Amino acid sequence: MVGKATDRFDGILLSIAQECEGGVQEMMDIVFSFLARKTDFYTGGSHDAAEKLVMEKFRKHGESARKELAKKKAENEEIDRKRKERREKEEREAAAEKKESSAAAGGDDSRFCEVTDEEANKIEEEEKKKKEAAKKSPEVEKPKPEENGATKESEEEDEDDKGKLKPNSRNGADLDNYNWGQTLEEIELRVPLKGSYKARDLVIDISKKHLKVGIKGKDPIINCDLLKEIKQEESTWVLEDKNSILINLEKINKMEWWNKLVTTDPELNTKKVQPENSKLSDLDGETRGMVEKMMYDQRQKEMGLPTSEDQKKQDMMQQFMKSHPEMDFSKCKFN
Repeated sequence: MVGKATDRFDGILLSIAQECEGGVQEMMDIVFSFLARKTDFYTGGSHDAAEKLVMEKFRKHGESARKELAKKKAENEEIDRKRKERREKEEREAAAEKKESSAAAGGDDSRFCEVTDEEANKIEEEEKKKKEAAKKSPEVEKPKPEENGATKESEEEDEDDKGKLKPNSRNGADLDNYNWGQTLEEIELRVPLKGSYKARDLVIDISKKHLKVGIKGKDPIINCDLLKEIKQEESTWVLEDKNSILINLEKINKMEWWNKLVTTDPELNTKKVQPENSKLSDLDGETRGMVEKMMYDQRQKEMGLPTSEDQKKQDMMQQFMKSHPEMDFSKCKFN
């Protein structure tokens, strides 16, 4: 009985695929040549047994690949739909708020209508009560100095982020020759091609820290170091509709957002990344807490502020200093 197929040979097969300049066609030629030379694959059974076996496995894994691709497309469409709905809702709320503000300032003529003397007296009475209640209510506290300082600091941070790109709907960037998105687990890269091509026409080289994407005989579209290391054996690519390359890169560190795909890309403002709440809520309590802590620490680092661990160390040192007033800490340097 044939054992259940696993991915334990992916690393070997991927290295073979990367050596095949002729793409999938050359790789298949190598595989069937090996079976013909080194095994009884063609001669060990009936005349058409080998062909039936090949077609059986081809259909099995082909169907699996199509389902996986359809699943990824559906997930991306659902994410885009939710974000679109959220943006539309925010725009509607903003428009409604603006309309209400305009109306309160006297800009909405539809609020004016004729009223009877009795209704006018009633309105005046209600306005009078509101004014008296407002006089009796305590004054609103003025912002504390530290709050003003925090606002100023926030404005300075925004100033620093002005040159950075705003994330697209997939938490990545739309660039001239390609676009990419990300989750905490993986990167999804799309490279549109100007023309119709086959897989054997492409040059795709995915290594742990470098990515090369292009068409044979032409300058590479991408040929640069990745921002972070990825799991080479878990990363895949596929040619869609003969005119677009879809590449999935699995992150090694699944607790951080990338601010660029390759080192030559413009920097992304990761403070504006919007993770899917549904995905975060799916995690168990311990994992969710760890993810939220990592996200908080990353934001703190980007703003030049202490991480939760740094803050914990500072608090412990402050407590120690308070407990030992007899000791002189004036010449100590704390990192």
